[in-house]
Amino acid sequence: MPCDKEHFAMIKTVINLAIIIVAFCSALVSGSVLASKSNDSGGLKPFVSDGCSAFPDGTLRHKALWLSCCHQHDFDYWKGGTHQQRLASDNALEACVAKVGEPEIAKLMLLGVRVGGSPYLPTEFRWGYGWPYPRLYGALSRDEVKQVEALGITSR
Repeated sequence: MPCDKEHFAMIKTVINLAIIIVAFCSALVSGSVLASKSNDSGGLKPFVSDGCSAFPDGTLRHKALWLSCCHQHDFDYWKGGTHQQRLASDNALEACVAKVGEPEIAKLMLLGVRVGGSPYLPTEFRWGYGWPYPRLYGALSRDEVKQVEALGITSR
């Protein structure tokens, strides 16, 4: 497939995202990044989606082409869970973006979320970002599931 302007812009975005991730990880290792503010209640913050985070929500021609894929992925990341649930969510994102006709972009997005979505990084888009940092891998307790349900949000 020839590399048109649209795909070139997408590749440039992915490279920029990779540079940001490497810079952030370097800062984290050097100790210059502080953990994000914690939620005083220790409970789940309301669900908020930023779309596709540092990645475009679609192509130049179709600006929201895979935005719905990212919204579902954000929901999964917001509530967190086990390592297997994260892997399943990331694979579902890849499949969803591929299904809208962009399999190459889907692979780039998968790489980005696998590298940048770790629960160990104090980012606003990490696995389990709805909970106070640090929130590592682990199944949600019954109380936590009730908190998710109380907010009236359903998954897939």
